[in-house]
Amino acid sequence: MKFMKLGSRPDTFYSTETVRSVSSEVSSDLIIQVKGSRYLLHKFPLLSKCLRLQRLCSETPESTHVQIIQLPDFPGGVESFELCAKFCYGITVTLSAYNIVAIRCGAEYLQMTEEVEKGNLIYKIEVFLNSCILHGWRDSLTTLQTTKSFPVWSEDLGITGRCIESIASKVAANPTKVSLSHSYSRRGGRDDVHGSINGSLNGSELDHKSADRKGWWAEDLAQLGIDLYWRTMIAVKSSGKVPSSLIGHALRIYASKWLPNISKQFECDEVVASKHRLLLESIVSLLPIEKGEVSCSFLLKLLKAANILKASPSSKMELARRVGLQLEEASVGDLLIPFSNSSTAADDEIVYDVDVVITILEQFMLQGGQTPPTSPPRMKGGFDRRRRSRSAENVDLMFQESRRSSSASHSSKLKVAKLVDGYLQRVAKDYENLPMSKFIAIAEAIPEFSRHDHDDLYKAIDIYLKAHPELNKSERKRLCRILDCKKLSIESCMHAAQNEMLPLRVVVQVLFFEQARAAIAGGQMTDLPSNIKALLAGHKNPAKAAAAASFSTNSSAVQPEDQWSVSGINNNNKSTKSSNISTLKMKLDEEDDDLDERYSNGVEKSSKLKSFSMTPNRPRRMFSKLWPISRSASEKN
Repeated sequence: MKFMKLGSRPDTFYSTETVRSVSSEVSSDLIIQVKGSRYLLHKFPLLSKCLRLQRLCSETPESTHVQIIQLPDFPGGVESFELCAKFCYGITVTLSAYNIVAIRCGAEYLQMTEEVEKGNLIYKIEVFLNSCILHGWRDSLTTLQTTKSFPVWSEDLGITGRCIESIASKVAANPTKVSLSHSYSRRGGRDDVHGSINGSLNGSELDHKSADRKGWWAEDLAQLGIDLYWRTMIAVKSSGKVPSSLIGHALRIYASKWLPNISKQFECDEVVASKHRLLLESIVSLLPIEKGEVSCSFLLKLLKAANILKASPSSKMELARRVGLQLEEASVGDLLIPFSNSSTAADDEIVYDVDVVITILEQFMLQGGQTPPTSPPRMKGGFDRRRRSRSAENVDLMFQESRRSSSASHSSKLKVAKLVDGYLQRVAKDYENLPMSKFIAIAEAIPEFSRHDHDDLYKAIDIYLKAHPELNKSERKRLCRILDCKKLSIESCMHAAQNEMLPLRVVVQVLFFEQARAAIAGGQMTDLPSNIKALLAGHKNPAKAAAAASFSTNSSAVQPEDQWSVSGINNNNKSTKSSNISTLKMKLDEEDDDLDERYSNGVEKSSKLKSFSMTPNRPRRMFSKLWPISRSASEKN
């Protein structure tokens, strides 16, 4: 750190209680009061260099030999004034990055300009500031930090702007010169900086040995307050020479230092919350516009903090939009965003903001459309490759690039579909008051082709039904409409066939497709009735799909008591069929009563019900066609 000494005389200032005086043979003729402190000084050395004191003395009548001047608003207080006074007496004064702002503001207040005397204090400070302070990284940063004590003066004198410009230029010119970093030097050259975002922002692990070396400036800048940090980062980004990944890295470091451990139990007064809110919104405004330059986990943690701190809707919407661009990187835990008004709920009640998750899913779907990837059009008339023109090759390259982009989008939707089903399982269990309409909205936010199987979705529906036994029959039917029974694995079908919470329509579909798969696996497809073959159209290879589908029973979102066990189901095929039939018969009896009531006035039956039975009062006849098993005389009746 650089410094400069002005003057050569020894320090002759001394204190007597609250009075500061100068040891001199000449008696004092000027008393200056600065914020409660009194200085007994002399007119000649001070007035010869301070234009403001000249004017004040001329305006104040000399009633006695000693003249008194009040300076209540002196910038920097007594420390700054005493340094300026010592310079006037020729006493040695040491300038450094720690006090140069205070002395510069004090000299400006006293008007110690070149008009009064050549080589005055303002001139010497400016020379030192421009030639030494602003040329060093540590000095520029330290000087910028001291400007927060004199914000108005520093702005008017251009000190803040010059420091920010100096820092930004050094970051842009030396992005890999880690030895410049003050924090790096204090660690003795070690590479391990912060490692991760602490507290509620305990984000993804950073690559220390590469990111910290290239972003050597990030931790140093994290010492700044949010106002100065925001302006400095804007200047760094405006240079256009710093990669967006390093900008994101710097923002993670800053968030780890200044954002508190925000959770549902986070409590603070409105003043502190307002500061945290301003800090969060400033970080959001600095996020790189490029996709993937900050991790999705970090963005979601910012969104959680924004919800708890009640940040502006624009900031939350911007975070939701950015999360939607890279949602495939998220985990179920990342999406568990506490509701902003959860403080009104009971202490043991978990309330999640599912609306923001729906918004994120909407933003995700906006980026890639809702159609599965298709192959590019083929060139007609297969020509000889040796005679292909350069333009034809360019067209092929364009098609290949388009196909890769479409495939990547489709792959993302497959990952997000798994993520959504896992999220539904979690909130269905933890969030007791989750409305069914929002559960359905989240499930339907992902297009149908994104789910290769519906096992995870069925598990989420099963958990929701168990957590909400008060649902009536129509509500359960509405909930189960999002389920495609053709995409259930054998294990899921076995569980669903015995699930008393499911509506009859779903159980019939499950048993139907289970029996159809069994017939196909046994090579008996030709023996199936024509209506079964028609309903199986579009589901080209259900046996292969059923074999490939795996039903995860060790999901972290489901507790042990909710794990499905199929032990005993496979032990006795005959008993399984009997159990399925008995379960179905009970549901058929209930459905008969319901149907008799619904159609007693001659109301026409729905087309969906017609697809499974020709007449509503004869469901057992349809059942006997689907499962050709020997029945007793009593069963036939």
